[in-house]
Amino acid sequence: MIYRGKSSLFYIFSSFGGALLVASAFFYYNYKFSQFKFLDFKHTILYEKNNIFNPKQDNYYMLIFSSKMDNVDKLLSQIPKNYPIIAIDMYQRSFNNKKGVIFVRAGTNTIIDIIQKFNIYKIPVYFAIKRYNKTLFKQDSNKKVIGG
Repeated sequence: MIYRGKSSLFYIFSSFGGALLVASAFFYYNYKFSQFKFLDFKHTILYEKNNIFNPKQDNYYMLIFSSKMDNVDKLLSQIPKNYPIIAIDMYQRSFNNKKGVIFVRAGTNTIIDIIQKFNIYKIPVYFAIKRYNKTLFKQDSNKKVIGG
């Protein structure tokens, strides 16, 4: 039997340590992107017609969609009616509000911020938000892609 000394223990523990590092990075990544996000309407300015949107309800569904892609009424029919819907069109077309639906517009940077904050990779998508305090809302459901 050949004695390899302390170096063989070093290789065993270093490979274990490397595997532990990779596993911890994987779990941290999954944890970070599974967290629900916050939206502060004090800093995220949305426009309802010519006025700044101020949320009055405690719960909403937020819909991000493209008016060039789908029929808006068809999209809205696929969202539960438990809460009012805040609908943001990527093309910023102006729509008249409907019962239970508030169409809002925003600046390009605000839309990009929302897309990045909520890790949106596909549209149309919706998710629930719930009031956390005065103007701060917390994502209250997983994102659901409509039709995909």
